[in-house]
Amino acid sequence: MKNIRNFCIIAHIDHGKSTLADRLLEYTKTVESKDMQDQVLDNMDLERERGITIKSHAIQMDYMYQGEKYVLNLIDTPGHVDFSYEVSRSIAACEGALLIVDASQGIQAQTISNLYMAIENDLEIIPVLNKIDLPSAMPDEVEDQIIELLGCKREEILRASGKTGEGVGALLDAIVEKVPAPKGDPTAPLQCLIFDSVFNPFRGIIAYFKVENGVIHSGDRVKFIATGKEYDADEVGILRLDMSPRSEIGTGDVGYIISGIKTSKEVRVGDTITHVSRPAEKGIEGFQEVKPMVFAGVYPIVSEDFENLRASLEKLQLNDASLTFQPESSVALGFGFRCGFLGLLHMEIVQERLDREFNMDVITTVPNVSYKVYDKKGGCIEVHNPSGLPDPTLIDHIDEPFIRASIITNTTYIGPIMTLCLGKRGVLIKQEYISGDRVEIFYDLPLGEIVIDFYDKLKSISKGYASFDYHLHDFRPSKLVKLDILLNGEPVDALSTLTHVDNSVPFGRRMCEKLKELIPRQQFDIAIQAAIGAKIIARETVKAVRKDVTAKCYGGDISRKRKLLEKQKEGKKRMKQIGTVEVPQKAFLAVLKLD
Repeated sequence: MKNIRNFCIIAHIDHGKSTLADRLLEYTKTVESKDMQDQVLDNMDLERERGITIKSHAIQMDYMYQGEKYVLNLIDTPGHVDFSYEVSRSIAACEGALLIVDASQGIQAQTISNLYMAIENDLEIIPVLNKIDLPSAMPDEVEDQIIELLGCKREEILRASGKTGEGVGALLDAIVEKVPAPKGDPTAPLQCLIFDSVFNPFRGIIAYFKVENGVIHSGDRVKFIATGKEYDADEVGILRLDMSPRSEIGTGDVGYIISGIKTSKEVRVGDTITHVSRPAEKGIEGFQEVKPMVFAGVYPIVSEDFENLRASLEKLQLNDASLTFQPESSVALGFGFRCGFLGLLHMEIVQERLDREFNMDVITTVPNVSYKVYDKKGGCIEVHNPSGLPDPTLIDHIDEPFIRASIITNTTYIGPIMTLCLGKRGVLIKQEYISGDRVEIFYDLPLGEIVIDFYDKLKSISKGYASFDYHLHDFRPSKLVKLDILLNGEPVDALSTLTHVDNSVPFGRRMCEKLKELIPRQQFDIAIQAAIGAKIIARETVKAVRKDVTAKCYGGDISRKRKLLEKQKEGKKRMKQIGTVEVPQKAFLAVLKLD
């Protein structure tokens, strides 16, 4: 056990975690050169196309140090704020962390929030300066920032380059020297912490775990504490590039278990595995329950696919524990699910994965957040969907969630960023200068305002420089109204939103204009209206496509033409009564691209 080292790699998005992980695998000869490719751990097509890590990946390496063989378990983590739950789970399974900072960009918001998460879990932090081969690298200035943040000595900071492989040997030596060996008792009852799981169509559900105490053998009878279910450990093993079976996994090591579990509800991330014959008294204190930030309805395009969609979401939830869902129905779209996501990128990725991995064509409604609605009797309900709002006469007040946001930027962009935050009803808390020309600004912002396009706007006004991190702070009373969109007088529940009183009229107007562009013309006029309660605040009309019925009349008396036009008018009237409007998928996401 003293020769095992468990460590993860944490950093801001795009600071070179996956590339550095490639070099570590290459240096320790874990991956043969014929199997080597860029971002070898990112095995999802989606990750390669976008160049981001979505899932954390575990892999084991062997390393010889001073004549002794050491086992290094590496977990590569995502950097984007929407996948911070993946990071928290990886950190729970480690004793040390490589904190990677890009030598050309310096410390950014996610660097700091991931670092605090690691410090809370008492991990040994090894600071690494990456991308030192870049012409734009400023190693000395960035080292000053790291020293200020961590309070470490300059010689403790390692310089490396994921591209050229420079400094990788020193990095592996530092991991062996500095990261503590796992603590645990091999003779105690078995306790394994599940930190991830995947679904395999042939083998059932495969759970990845870290052994905290005891030893697990293949063929053991095991029990999952949270669900109380018992299984046979058909196969246990360690995670190389592929899974490699072993007869036993000892204390402190990381491995996988296959026990023919078929239903996804029986495996929970954060659960504890123990022996049936000699069970542990209690489970390991795992992770906090994840709180979704953004809610959106996901509906199958063909209503018969409802059950398939449920099965697909369950399988996806195994692989992504931060996704939550419950059934709901909509007048416009039929049966579907209300899904909870950690952010907009997360929502986009889930939609894309449903399409690619499970062949599910889905419509996603406008994303919104959860509100607390207090009625006049003092009762409180949580509303995730504008259509679930009680009658306005019964509501006393509505509380909306506020977040505490930290934005790190260059002093040049403070003005535009403050204007953006004030436009989103933000309240400035404080600002601190980190170093020379870098400043960290703290704002309290309503979550509903930042959910849609805040991150994109922040990146464009700061030329991609500003970085952004947030956590839920509290709920505050706000003047919110429900904005309904009516098509030919019928409300479309999938398009209704909760919005602040001050924004409601311009927002309604922009919605109507946008829908007018997107809804195809029919044989009759379509009235698009935005309404608050019974008051119509905006209207646009999609004009009818008319057939020229008088084309066959050439010359002759005007009454012949009039007769044909009157006949057409009668037909139009009948049509209007039964005409339903086709709304394309693009219209439901129109709200996201209003500006």
